[in-house]
Amino acid sequence: MGLDRLIGFDAQLLSESFFTALNIFILFFGLSYLLFNPVRDVLEKRKNKIAGELADAAEDKKSAAAMKAEYEEKLKSVSKEADAILEEARRKAKVRETEIVDEARQEAARIIERANREVELEKKKALDDMKQEIVTIASLMAGKVVAASIDTTVQDALIDETLKEMGESTWQS
Repeated sequence: MGLDRLIGFDAQLLSESFFTALNIFILFFGLSYLLFNPVRDVLEKRKNKIAGELADAAEDKKSAAAMKAEYEEKLKSVSKEADAILEEARRKAKVRETEIVDEARQEAARIIERANREVELEKKKALDDMKQEIVTIASLMAGKVVAASIDTTVQDALIDETLKEMGESTWQS
């Protein structure tokens, strides 16, 4: 037995190996062109899409932060404006309160003045009535004096009696 080789490198094996390698390379480049390149394109498109979405998200986040700051500023200005409105309302209420109190005091003074005038009028009327009564009493007394034709002691007694009838308080006021 001769030397049998496990692998014999003869021309047929070399040509088959060459054609097999050539077929593998052709198959590899063909599949690469048909499969790998479209997959790479899809992956590249997906990568670009994700990068674009991330950029949009970052822009949206910046825009949201700017809007938030703007709304917070507006909220502060609205709060300040509300405080100013409330302060103005309080000031106007104080002014109105002062006006109402002044009007009430003036009205009270007018009422008191009117009451004093009425009291004065009533006083004058009472004095006039009293004078009329005194005149009536004096004429009655004169009639009694003449009718009785009496002396001064009787006349003094009649005057005292009349004064007692009228009351001493009438002469004091």
